[in-house]
Amino acid sequence: MTKMADNASSVEIVEGCRLPVLRKNQEHEDEWPLAEILSVKEVSSRKLYYVHYIDFNKRLDEWVTGDRLDMKKLQFPKKEAKTPTKNGLSGSRPSSPEREVRKSLDLNVQSTTAPSRGKTLPTPKRKVEAVPLATQVPPATPVPSLPSSAEASQASVFPAVRETNTFKSREDHEQISSLTTNGTARRLIPPQPGRKRKANCGGTDEMIKVLQYNNPQTASVFLPPPEDSQDSSDGIPSAPRMTGSLVSDRSHDDIVTRMKNIECIELGRHRLKPWYFSPYPQELTTLPILYLCEFCLKYLKSLKCLQRHLTKCNLRHPPGNEIYRKGTISFFEIDGRKNKNYSQNLCLLAKCFLDHKTLYYDTDPFLFYVMTEYDSKGFHIVGYFSKEKESTEDYNVACILTLPPYQRRGYGKLLIEFSYELSKVEGKTGTPEKPLSDLGLLSYRSYWSQTILEILMDLKPDNGERPQITINEISEITSVKKEDVISTLQYLNLINYYKGQYILTLSEDIVDGHERAMQKRHLRIDPKCLHFTPKDWSKRGKW
Repeated sequence: MTKMADNASSVEIVEGCRLPVLRKNQEHEDEWPLAEILSVKEVSSRKLYYVHYIDFNKRLDEWVTGDRLDMKKLQFPKKEAKTPTKNGLSGSRPSSPEREVRKSLDLNVQSTTAPSRGKTLPTPKRKVEAVPLATQVPPATPVPSLPSSAEASQASVFPAVRETNTFKSREDHEQISSLTTNGTARRLIPPQPGRKRKANCGGTDEMIKVLQYNNPQTASVFLPPPEDSQDSSDGIPSAPRMTGSLVSDRSHDDIVTRMKNIECIELGRHRLKPWYFSPYPQELTTLPILYLCEFCLKYLKSLKCLQRHLTKCNLRHPPGNEIYRKGTISFFEIDGRKNKNYSQNLCLLAKCFLDHKTLYYDTDPFLFYVMTEYDSKGFHIVGYFSKEKESTEDYNVACILTLPPYQRRGYGKLLIEFSYELSKVEGKTGTPEKPLSDLGLLSYRSYWSQTILEILMDLKPDNGERPQITINEISEITSVKKEDVISTLQYLNLINYYKGQYILTLSEDIVDGHERAMQKRHLRIDPKCLHFTPKDWSKRGKW
């Protein structure tokens, strides 16, 4: 280690260099992943390096000392193009239509007056289409081209039993998270010939037949061919929408926003280590601890300032209306226009743990639903989600966050379940705004899987006949959007192709895994405790 430290001091390491860096993995074993140097600083005559581990989540970024750097494999940054970037590609100036026309005219004149020097006119780039999940996830059995509805109706129906299909482990979930996480690559599987179908409006209205076998734990559900749909984990849009979207436009990332700027946050009885950059005032970023009032979320620079603030702060719960209470759990609805200061402070705190969302100081178009836990001192924030007052794309969640001290305790699913309960009261189906973070995708996949399996397993024979249900009916019962229902069935790998029809098979392993998961899920939303009246936000007077 001392040799590496000597090398680090002898060779000047600059921002952009890449080299292996020592870190501990989850098993507390040493590993040397490749990392990029984002910044260098000197503290007490000792150099520190801020590193980002390549192909790791940004929340693992950290300051390291020189003795953790492997100088033998140091890679210096390549020279960048002098011209600004265009569409993220270096070496080309941002062009306008006038400049393109002028360039083509100049080239035409040159071709008539001077010999060719190998220059060619710029050709328009082919538009790359995103492959929907329907083509990304192959079915469990080989699937020929889809039969017509007439052929499907004539096909004989027999039970199709799968061998095994166990619930996915957390590791499997993490592999799936690569579909939508922050800037990670997606492996797109090209569509097979003959597989693509146009969206059929009546396709999801076809009845799904549920076959009960001698073994009551096994059932087979017949599905219509899934329509082409955009999976819930589609990629990052090129730019945020102007209607209040909180999706981050990643093209404006710079070295400042890529680095954590807050060392530690004290919120009530908890101390939190932020994962990502948050635009708190510059003078607060140098403090060892940033203090927050846990009731109004105002940020203060010292413990003495916080104590003085608490003597004047009258809040003991989030501002707004309490619309749900059961036991110690409460939900408060906060209007981003009426409670602007609180909403902005909440966004600043949330940005410390959400990398894929941007921060808008204009909180007017949003409603915030804050979940709290009650004790003798007041209502303590556990997590929250925000939603647009008017969403043209059926989004029922814009941002969603469970604070780190409360994670892995079932609160994330409770927030998701509450968002769908609101959608049920509104009489709509909803879906979360994309992209989802890695942890957000895990929670949503788990919630969708448990909710849909609960519906399918509760189906019972009607007058001795096999029970029937449609995708639309599942969507209406759960308020989960049709595309999310279909993509979840594909994700669980339940869809097979049998005798000219798509069938969905629930094996004993799936049923047992679902029952075990539901036994662990103690926190549930009770619709009877919800006191919520939806508003028509299209009337601007309501704002």
